[in-house]
Amino acid sequence: MEPLSTSYPLKYSVPKTRVFVVFLSMVLCTTILCLLQLRFFKHKSKDFYSFEVKDSRGRIVSLEKYRGKATLVVNVASYCRYTDKNYIALQELHREFGPSHFTVLAFPCNQFGESEPSSSQEIESFAKGNYGVTFPVFHKIKILGSEADPAFKFLIDSSKKEPRWNFWKYLVSPEGKVVKFWRPEEPIESIKPEVRSLIRQIIMKKREDL
Repeated sequence: MEPLSTSYPLKYSVPKTRVFVVFLSMVLCTTILCLLQLRFFKHKSKDFYSFEVKDSRGRIVSLEKYRGKATLVVNVASYCRYTDKNYIALQELHREFGPSHFTVLAFPCNQFGESEPSSSQEIESFAKGNYGVTFPVFHKIKILGSEADPAFKFLIDSSKKEPRWNFWKYLVSPEGKVVKFWRPEEPIESIKPEVRSLIRQIIMKKREDL
């Protein structure tokens, strides 16, 4: 009868081992999934072109369409002492260097002196009608505080420079990294060399890829 008594531990040890293996597998799978999700979300927001914004009519636009270009991102306003000078300069810049390798991206904002009170579509009509702009004018956004637009927040976090007024400009590389920024009072001539340098790099890379 002794052999029968020794069989009981073996009988119950097998299920316990299986439960442990299943539990360990579940923990490992959960950990791997979490790591993959973290990696995915990092990839989604690691550069400017990874974000989505809205156009003047509220439709979702992926900034991915501008990847490979040099872009100058600007917070604009219609009723500011810098409006005339900057809109004229921005259109001049866009006309000179765009649209194949460069574009200006305008984001209206009403957080500075409430100088952009109109609706997004009215702002776009104002910019086109008064300054003949041919670059995109997007939906009005907030760029400061907890409601800041994620794409613009990326520019601020990357450059460590938060806009203090309208018409701050951020130059973004073809890879979606912030290269440089300018305050509203700085002349257009200071921006052109940086844009020209980025465009030269784009053209050279395209030639190398041929």
